Amino acid sequence: MAFLMFRTRWIVAALLVILAVAAFAIRSRGPARVAVDVGPATRQAQFRSTVTASGEIVAMRYADIGSSVMGKIVSLPVAEGERVKAGQVLARIDAVQAQADASGAREQVGALEAEVQASSEQVRAATAELAAADARARDAEQQLTRKRGLHDAGLLPSLDFETARAAAESARAQVTSARAAVDRARASQDAATRRVAQARAQQQRAGDVLSKTSIVSPIDGIVSRLRVREGEMVVIGIQNQPGTTLMTISDLEAINAELKVAEADVLRLATGQRATVTLESMSGRRFDGSVVEIGASALPVAGTGAAAREFKVVVRLDRPDAALRPGLTCDAEIVTTERANVLTVPLQSVVLRTTAPDQKERPGVFVESSGTATFTPVTPGVIGGLDIEVSGLNDGANVIIGPYQALREMQDGTLVRVTAKSR
Repeated sequence: MAFLMFRTRWIVAALLVILAVAAFAIRSRGPARVAVDVGPATRQAQFRSTVTASGEIVAMRYADIGSSVMGKIVSLPVAEGERVKAGQVLARIDAVQAQADASGAREQVGALEAEVQASSEQVRAATAELAAADARARDAEQQLTRKRGLHDAGLLPSLDFETARAAAESARAQVTSARAAVDRARASQDAATRRVAQARAQQQRAGDVLSKTSIVSPIDGIVSRLRVREGEMVVIGIQNQPGTTLMTISDLEAINAELKVAEADVLRLATGQRATVTLESMSGRRFDGSVVEIGASALPVAGTGAAAREFKVVVRLDRPDAALRPGLTCDAEIVTTERANVLTVPLQSVVLRTTAPDQKERPGVFVESSGTATFTPVTPGVIGGLDIEVSGLNDGANVIIGPYQALREMQDGTLVRVTAKSR
């Protein structure tokens, strides 16, 4: 019994010693340190801010060829990829109806011109009749004047005088009638002339429709897309219904890269900025160019869901390759800002913290020194890739760059333990 009591006391004493040693170890180790990754603030000789975007290759000048007349394609003398000249016939539409309309309009003009000629003859005849009636009226007036004098002198019977006066009035009526006939003839001639003008306009329209049955190229270029075959029907666009597009002619002497740029980046772009374009289909090739156009409004969004808006940006290639074809996908890197000899830190290392004495939030970084994180305010500048330009920091300072959760909760004076250090 005494032995058991002695043994129990010995075990309790040992446990108390162990607890005391553990408590001392914990007190001597101090508070827990936060594991962090650090990297030096680096000075770069050349630092660029860029915008990246994807798009496709397009020709600077191109034309989608449609038809102004409806009908069947009876001739298609070009093939896709063929080079064509401005004015060259690309396709012919069945012209039977157009030729009939043109012939009918031409004959109608001839018939109406004959009517104009006949009405001109009528005007001349009526004018001659007016002249004759006027002469007869003057003669009748002269006769009336002489007979009035004889009648007044009592040398002419009243019956003869009344006869002469009636003849003069009849002659004046004939002049009035002849003048009206001239007016009618001239009106008829004017109407015939107007009908000729109308017929000639219809003839011009029929001739224009006939000429448009032969579709010609508006520019020099290459048939980059052929969408129809010989024998197909061509329709013209009406209201909201688009017409048939026969083909696309592209002038490949000047090539553009048409890009879709996110709305977060488009405000950093300006015309004239330099760009580099690469294509997956031409691995290893880089094409230099410059921004020539920036869309003023966002591109339409497919569907009804909320999506980030994109803007069209056009980059003109300086020296396009003959192998480039419209429709090839491409990627572009546009240089928005370029600086020399700037101090940079990783973008994720810049955080906002409240500082004394004004208690305002300021951007800054945490610098690790002797196991302590010290918040250092900085002035951020240009963002380039994963780095950002800063000022107010010493070259080579050990900047805490992660992990994100640690930076999010870190405060000035936090004890840290470096687990990884980048170069």
